[in-house]
Amino acid sequence: MNNKQVYLKPNVVLEPLVDKWYAWSHLISPATAAMNIVNRHLSIIDSYLSAPSIHAEAVLNPKMRGGPFMDFGGKRVDEVEALQKDTHEKHELIVQFAKAIKDLDKMLATEAKGFGLETLYEKVPEILKGYVELYYDRQNTPGFRFFESLLYNSGLYKKDMQSISMWLTNNDERPFCLSTPRLQEKEVINLNITFDNPVIDELSKMKRTPQSLGYIKAMLGIPSSKEDLFDSFFTETPPPPYKKYTGDKIRMRYFGHACILVETKDISILVDPLISYYGYHSDVQHFSDCDLPDMIDYVLITHNHQDHILFETLLPLRHKIKNLIVPRTNSGKLEDPDLKLMFDNIGFSNVFALDEMETIKFSDATITGLPFIGEHSDLNILTKSCFLVKIGDFKLLFLADSRIVESRLYKHIYKQIGDVDVMFIGMECDGAPLTWLYGPLLTKKLARDMDGSRRLAGSDCDKGLSLVDIFNPKELYVYAMGQEPWCEFISSIKYTDESNPIVQSDKLVKICRNRGMIAERLYGEKELLYDKQAGAVTTIQI
Repeated sequence: MNNKQVYLKPNVVLEPLVDKWYAWSHLISPATAAMNIVNRHLSIIDSYLSAPSIHAEAVLNPKMRGGPFMDFGGKRVDEVEALQKDTHEKHELIVQFAKAIKDLDKMLATEAKGFGLETLYEKVPEILKGYVELYYDRQNTPGFRFFESLLYNSGLYKKDMQSISMWLTNNDERPFCLSTPRLQEKEVINLNITFDNPVIDELSKMKRTPQSLGYIKAMLGIPSSKEDLFDSFFTETPPPPYKKYTGDKIRMRYFGHACILVETKDISILVDPLISYYGYHSDVQHFSDCDLPDMIDYVLITHNHQDHILFETLLPLRHKIKNLIVPRTNSGKLEDPDLKLMFDNIGFSNVFALDEMETIKFSDATITGLPFIGEHSDLNILTKSCFLVKIGDFKLLFLADSRIVESRLYKHIYKQIGDVDVMFIGMECDGAPLTWLYGPLLTKKLARDMDGSRRLAGSDCDKGLSLVDIFNPKELYVYAMGQEPWCEFISSIKYTDESNPIVQSDKLVKICRNRGMIAERLYGEKELLYDKQAGAVTTIQI
């Protein structure tokens, strides 16, 4: 049996975890990880243990979807208690670090009054000394920045918290990723491997390239007690053969949410990979990983939110990615971790940070990073970028979740890039409040009305229309709406026809169609073919 050549089944989940919680980018950077473990994980655990029945009721309430509630039906209290104890015992340094950040903020607010800061370095909490620089902004408001690269080489970056859970799935249903830890399950194998371990690449390659069970078992160190379960994750049946695109046009494929694959016979560009990998029956037609090329020239990341950086997709794709492009930042601010540093530390190579209006040239194509405003709750976050992809004369503009709070910015951009052929824009225009995502990083309570006014929101109809008027696209596609069922455990979104983002995007699509444009809100999958000379289009709806 161990010498049989087998493939990884198409419905095997490789779910990355940090400290038994679903891994997302803020659990990698040491500073944001500490704040989330203390102020999100331990807070939710304490809340659950004090009133598990309230959590059980909240999870069933659609109005509470995406809230800080564990989805265990009020049960498994002993296991949650064990997780609480384990977190305190194993991560004492992390708990101290998070407390020190709060103490430093308080000290600066109390003692930094516009005079020189040098004497205050003595009052920086011991655990932070050498890792922070104190500063004033131009209004004499004090703050600090991390030397983030040093934190990755400190005891705060604990790679042994990383693991992979491996299991078979037949549907899209999972508890919301930010609020429910992953406890031990009978049909799940927990692999104690770090994200930079090349065995993840070897395992992922087996989706298309067979390997012996003995080889992969030895690499993973599967115990004999788990061999039968592990063996069930593999099959001798080969996957459908991948058919490389060899046409003379530009092919665009929508994979759901904000994930777009742009191909010619020579190049491939994948934007914001969030892909439904799993080969089970679904009522929603969709592309999966079997529709991706064997090698992806460029993967583009627009911004640092969990629905745009999905390790569950990216880690299995790592062996295929030639170049990973991320927005540039080295601000050192707690709320704005460096994505290049993060990806470098979890085993990705050829990671490039792109500045605003900086261009990468290759073959007959260019990729240009563009300013991205809005959708970040008015925090000073630099790690965000829109992208202009130009192939031949044809231009595709990816605006992600930008909220166009100042249209004149894009008029300035237009002067440099001109009209575009296809524009993609996110219109999740209600958005969660600031604290839903960034709350664990705050050390001072934000007033509820302030929190509600600062939302993680994309453009509404009026703001989207202002972009149409500026860039004059021939085609408009609304995307990044989180509508697909495989996005729900990440975004917590479940729309009705009356939901404001649906109403606003329908309105924009209708206006554009009335103008004679091609316009659509994308859902599930779509394939389009374009000539490299701007203007010609063949649409294929699958």
